[in-house]
Amino acid sequence: MPKPRTGNGEKNLIASRLKSLRERDNLSQRDLAYQLQLMGLDMDKNVITRIETCKRYVTDIELQALAAIFHVSYEYLIDGKE
Repeated sequence: MPKPRTGNGEKNLIASRLKSLRERDNLSQRDLAYQLQLMGLDMDKNVITRIETCKRYVTDIELQALAAIFHVSYEYLIDGKE
């Protein structure tokens, strides 16, 4: 069974918000990957790039970690709702 994608073929819904939050906090992709590694996730700069360009799926565990790092809700990451 094929994995789900958005209507335009993207593999996640958080790409633009993730990039905006990362830039808001003046974090490089490498800095963000390091913070995720400290939380026990196996991430590197290339993974962040793939997420931000909609070429990689995001797991619920990764979503939870990103929400914690940026102090936002899951809903904000997924739908942009405050």
